Amino acid sequence: MPTVVVPFRSGKTRLALPAEAREAMAISMLATVLGAARQVGRTVLVTSHESLAERFGVDFVPDPGGGQGPAVAAGVAAATDLPVLVVNADLPRATSTDLLALAAAAPALVAATDGTTNALALTDPEVFKPLYGPGSAGRFEAIGLRPVDLPNLAADVDTLADVAA
Repeated sequence: MPTVVVPFRSGKTRLALPAEAREAMAISMLATVLGAARQVGRTVLVTSHESLAERFGVDFVPDPGGGQGPAVAAGVAAATDLPVLVVNADLPRATSTDLLALAAAAPALVAATDGTTNALALTDPEVFKPLYGPGSAGRFEAIGLRPVDLPNLAADVDTLADVAA
């Protein structure tokens, strides 16, 4: 069974909503992703909010700060089973079927339509490098992760917000 690492920070500050609505949306998406992940394997939540890990019944790893790369690295270091899936918390359409397909494709990545990275499947945690940011999907592909077409994992909240605009 895979280990699923989900990095989470509050907010989604790029969305033009009041702070309370943004936080509620972020928690709702996190609940969706964690619900799918728990059906797939051990789930590790990397966050500064230990109470969220308790609330959703998943393992907690403290966010070390410094952005998504260090957060994911901390979660990957805590992984106990392979493959290690890294799944962003802002994927409102994520399902356990999607995560199982990602695991079966490992080593793999799912890119967002803007070229960033929404999910990874690592067969060797030692190969993880913090390559996030604009164009990150191409950088992950360059280190040997194969792109896979999983539309529910490609559709993050930022992509969906762009489509709705």
